[in-house]
Amino acid sequence: MRSDDRPQLAGIALSSPDKALFGEAGISKLDLARHYERVAGRMLPHVEKRLVSLVRCPDGQGSPCFFQRHGGKGFPEAVGRMEITEKSGERDEYLHIDDLAGIIAAVQMSTLEFHIWGSRIDRLDAPDRLVFDLDPDEELDFAAVRSAAFAVRTRLSDLGLESQPLLTGGKGIHVVAPLERRREWPDVKAFARGFARKLSKDEPDRFLSEASKEKRTGRVFVDWLRNERAATAITPYSTRARPGAPVATPVSWAELKSIEAANAFTLADMAESLSGPDPWAESARWRQSITADMLRAVDAG
Repeated sequence: MRSDDRPQLAGIALSSPDKALFGEAGISKLDLARHYERVAGRMLPHVEKRLVSLVRCPDGQGSPCFFQRHGGKGFPEAVGRMEITEKSGERDEYLHIDDLAGIIAAVQMSTLEFHIWGSRIDRLDAPDRLVFDLDPDEELDFAAVRSAAFAVRTRLSDLGLESQPLLTGGKGIHVVAPLERRREWPDVKAFARGFARKLSKDEPDRFLSEASKEKRTGRVFVDWLRNERAATAITPYSTRARPGAPVATPVSWAELKSIEAANAFTLADMAESLSGPDPWAESARWRQSITADMLRAVDAG
């Protein structure tokens, strides 16, 4: 196919558009690009102007993939670059997405997953989201994970933070609380750590705040480690590099009550899912932040 015959989405020409990226599901590179075109209105507010890490699978899902967080030669110009200082003091180039063209350009490079920082590129040290990743013991069913998410929601609400659930497309749920940018990473991390530890202390048979597979038996790990500079979480509406092309899907708390799996939605379900109202629309009006009282309540230190 000549370059001028390549299909274009958001001004990005796709080479090998028929290349199978999710072979068992029959999903090509063009199908994947059209998915992101379809969900762009809901996805972009969550991903734009953030540093991103990409899971790239050059030969599609089921073949070796790799995690890319830094720029490199040959990457499309539509994916932004930003040089930042590492903890070591060295500088390195990171990637960021600003628009649909950036997403499609990443798909052109066989990106199957988008993972975002918890802050925007204009203020990297001021997070605007708090994320708890509920990661269950493999023997637990989804009902236990769902119940855990509601428990986390209640605990956060009691402290003054409203939240929303994200089906990860894997086996867990992310409980996400949007934040105003009043605190920097050390305070947000301290709150997240203190919250998870207190939850584990209060309900030790149900929750765990340590990343220990050995200790997780019968429990849900409340992963608070997403809440620090350079940590990432899966982007809402990103596909996952798993069989069947599951999609990380925002849902409402009311919807979650009847959902039976964290990978309940696939790329094939998105048209129907998008036909209804945005389940996270209300959160755009929330004005909340982590306060000194909240830090004291979880013994953050």
